[in-house]
Amino acid sequence: MKLQIVPASTGIQWVKLGMRTFFKQPLALSGLFFIFLAVMSVLNVLPIIGSVLAFVLMPGVTFGLLAAAREANTGKFPMPTILITAFRSGPLQRRYMLTLGALYTVGIVLILCATPLIDGGGFAKLMLLGETPSAEARQDMDFQFAMLFASGLNMPLTLLFCHATALTFWYNTKPVKSLFFSLAAIAGNFRAFVVYGLVWMGVFLGFGIAMAVLVGVIGGVETVAALAYPAAMLIATMVFTSIYFTFQGSFELTPGDDT
Repeated sequence: MKLQIVPASTGIQWVKLGMRTFFKQPLALSGLFFIFLAVMSVLNVLPIIGSVLAFVLMPGVTFGLLAAAREANTGKFPMPTILITAFRSGPLQRRYMLTLGALYTVGIVLILCATPLIDGGGFAKLMLLGETPSAEARQDMDFQFAMLFASGLNMPLTLLFCHATALTFWYNTKPVKSLFFSLAAIAGNFRAFVVYGLVWMGVFLGFGIAMAVLVGVIGGVETVAALAYPAAMLIATMVFTSIYFTFQGSFELTPGDDT
């Protein structure tokens, strides 16, 4: 395995491949994404323990979505059990995935520990303790800014670990080393990743504009909202599907690689 440096336009290709692969198996991939969201939501209901467990399992479960995209790309129907592939392939792989999960949890906790400097701890309590703030507190600008701050830092962290899990599982790379290679891939192909991110931002912006126009035409906010949520989830599934192609495009197989 070696790093590939690709042109900026490859970012557009990654998005197209993600969409194309999604439509090969739309029911399977969207179903897996909804299962993923449901499991994480259930875990987050449990204060502290549930949140920490969700963070620890996150890299391994999101790898399951990458594996599902890989299956769909070859025309296969990914089964629900693929979500736990990372944890049932032997003790070594399981230990590696749990190590990555622990490192990811540390990263999330560090981000959350910074948010009290912005909002006094409301957002951190929501994420770690499950304490739901009042409606007034949720509308507070400091709370909103803390949420945006945490989300902004979480996005590159999540992408970094998605590549790390794939390197660990498919190439038997040790956890810390996989993080280094994942970071090197993102840095080396920074322009392609910027284009990739901008294209997806454009897709979501276009979707938002379409929903706003629909509200203006229909006039029923509740009806449009009922349609918008599942549609947004389908687009989010395409995003996760496309992440597989960012990995595939950033690393090249070499003789002797175990695929």
